[in-house]
Amino acid sequence: MGRQIGYALIFLALFTLITGILYPLVVTGLSQIIFRNQANGSLIMENNVSVGSTLIGQSFDDPAYFWGRLSATSITPYNAAASSGSNLGPSNLELRQAVQERIEALQAVDPDNGVPIPVDLVTFSASGLDPDISIAAANYQINRVARYRNLTAARITMLVEQYTRGRQFGILGEPRVNVLLLNLALDRLP
Repeated sequence: MGRQIGYALIFLALFTLITGILYPLVVTGLSQIIFRNQANGSLIMENNVSVGSTLIGQSFDDPAYFWGRLSATSITPYNAAASSGSNLGPSNLELRQAVQERIEALQAVDPDNGVPIPVDLVTFSASGLDPDISIAAANYQINRVARYRNLTAARITMLVEQYTRGRQFGILGEPRVNVLLLNLALDRLP
């Protein structure tokens, strides 16, 4: 029995070394070589300062910017350390109230917009961190953004089209627009 415990301890130490130290170092090293941007969080740098990530939504409430989906993360919105959905169903009063507040906010900054509000502008994403909006949600906001920036709707539409990403692998998901990338492009316009 003493020999079996000895072998067990040797294998414990060996596999701790392999799976707890060597494997993570190899995977981390390879990811830094092959997928450096993704391994570091897909950060967007402007003037050597991180302004966000293409993977995590951010809060925009200035009418001169495109607005993203609502965040369901607790305490602070778009908190990647607290990713969670709201788990609120369509009959939940709290969800209905949040949706109504968002509808009112959208109508307050764009009262002449008679187009139905796309659902992704008034509901939470499953993770609470969604960085993208649908094409319909982007199109809904074009006239407002153009008006607040004193630009033509055609120019904003071209920008939306430029930042539209298609379905993943050509079949998965829906075409979408990354809100942060689009808003940064707006800021670079002359």
